[in-house]
Amino acid sequence: MAKTLKIIVNPDPILRRQSRPVSKNELDSPEFASLLLDMEKTMKEKDGAGLAAPQIGNNIRVAVIQKDETTVFMINPRLAKKSWAKEKADEGCLSVLSETGEILYGPVSRHKKVTCVYLDEKGQQKKISAEGILARAIQHELDHLDGILFIDRLEPGAKLSVLLDGAK
Repeated sequence: MAKTLKIIVNPDPILRRQSRPVSKNELDSPEFASLLLDMEKTMKEKDGAGLAAPQIGNNIRVAVIQKDETTVFMINPRLAKKSWAKEKADEGCLSVLSETGEILYGPVSRHKKVTCVYLDEKGQQKKISAEGILARAIQHELDHLDGILFIDRLEPGAKLSVLLDGAK
């Protein structure tokens, strides 16, 4: 049965490390399958758009992302293509909190469209092309795997804020 995992919060150094690729042996293990389900449950319970393994203290190249009503499990993901065009929008992160424990948001410029190549939970190579919020979520989670937080991508002088009334 899947369990909810503890989210690692900035400034924990785990969030700043480069994550290592997942090996074929790891991917085939029952422990890895459990980890994926635990990450999915944690993302959903915390109402996140995605969750990367470093956020739960594991520096491996794994992310789970919410796509409509399904969860996309991305193992060893990499961007294969990205648009020249970018757009700026507010982002938040389960690992970037205010002093009172609320999620902080700030404006980040991201590629409008991306194509990501990854292995799914069965070890099959997959490709997903995305735009809008899904493209943003993919880029955000892949940044985590490289030790980058969205706050590193804020323009100089940009302010972080807490959304009021629980609005997203």
